[in-house]
Amino acid sequence: MSTAALCGTLLLAACGPTAPDAGHATPTRIADAPARLPVPHGKGSRTPDDFNGDGHRDLVLNDLVKEQRHADDAGIGIVYGGPHGLTPGARQLLSPKKQAAPTKGQLPAVFGAEESCDLDGDGFTDLIVSTDPPYDGQGRPPVPLQILFGSPAGLTGRAVKLTVPDRARFGNDWPDQPVCGDFDGDGKKDLVLHASGGRLSYLRGPFSRKGAPRAAGAPLPSPGEVPTGPAADVDGDGYDDLVVRTAEGTGTSAVVLGGPAGPTRTGAVLPTGADVALGRFGRGRALDAAVGGTGETSLRYDLPAATRAGLATPGSMLDAADFDGDGRDELVSSASRLRLFRAGTAGLSTKGALTVVPPAPGTTRVLAAGDFDGDGRADLVVRTYRGETRDTVAVYRGTKRGLLEAKPAVTFSSSAFLAP
Repeated sequence: MSTAALCGTLLLAACGPTAPDAGHATPTRIADAPARLPVPHGKGSRTPDDFNGDGHRDLVLNDLVKEQRHADDAGIGIVYGGPHGLTPGARQLLSPKKQAAPTKGQLPAVFGAEESCDLDGDGFTDLIVSTDPPYDGQGRPPVPLQILFGSPAGLTGRAVKLTVPDRARFGNDWPDQPVCGDFDGDGKKDLVLHASGGRLSYLRGPFSRKGAPRAAGAPLPSPGEVPTGPAADVDGDGYDDLVVRTAEGTGTSAVVLGGPAGPTRTGAVLPTGADVALGRFGRGRALDAAVGGTGETSLRYDLPAATRAGLATPGSMLDAADFDGDGRDELVSSASRLRLFRAGTAGLSTKGALTVVPPAPGTTRVLAAGDFDGDGRADLVVRTYRGETRDTVAVYRGTKRGLLEAKPAVTFSSSAFLAP
């Protein structure tokens, strides 16, 4: 099939205007929700985002649709994976009432997924959620993060509060923005959090089932205050690295390199942009960075030294993954529309770029890019919003030729989590 034909018929969803809900209390349709299936029981694995340890990647959904406009947030949705990928019937709703830890007898109203990794090293991925514990504005605020531990049955228990020792904090900011990674190279997952004043809190894993890190020292000096994931070993030295931004939203950022003492060394300083994606875009041994801006996407090849280049396309949000299994990552760019750029030996190019066609009217964003069906190629999960009560989630599977399927392999609505 020609590139022109692909661009006319392909796959995903252009980012268009959000359609308003009709009326003021339009009930969402849940009659077509897939029949509920039991969550498969696993024995533990090293697969990312595998909360039940069965070797298959699972999907986290924040901002579920509501039964009617302005209703309370239902919670966090988990769709569990299987041998053929995501299985919408094997789903779980996590709510503050059932899963959150109370503070002074009060359950949080905010309950949102922030990060995921195996914090206690038992083979089951754990979920870090953000909450809103009571705070009177005086002195140092409480820790808003909680941990839901994975198990053979998935995320079934009540969360525990993350412990951030006083010695690891700085200033009176909320300790948030968690990023998982093995930053000291010991094989255990650590956490980096925002502190304040150009410092980061560094918590060494593994973590106890009570939410306490193995060790935590004084906050680390940093070129910014907003740690950004996912972490990755950009230079292949055995230590995970991360991007740290100077501010929320558009701003400069830098790659901070891990080592025996954790993420303490500043590598490449990246240009101003709204988002950063790390990937192997084809020019060298090290990972590369794509920085999305309003005018173009800036590229920095071979981190941390970083050779400069550019891609003549804006990209307010970026994601990178290997959809065809050739060892190089493609770049997915979200601006006024969603586009996919292929990587070659010379790096990323606009030649042969694929424009994404909507599966439904609305505004489309990438939810995840990862291997959900276990074939060694990444799949793309996108979500199209149509107001507070309607959405469509679509899963497009990677193939040897990339994302070439005319139709998604799986579609469903997050309204399924509202079904009894």
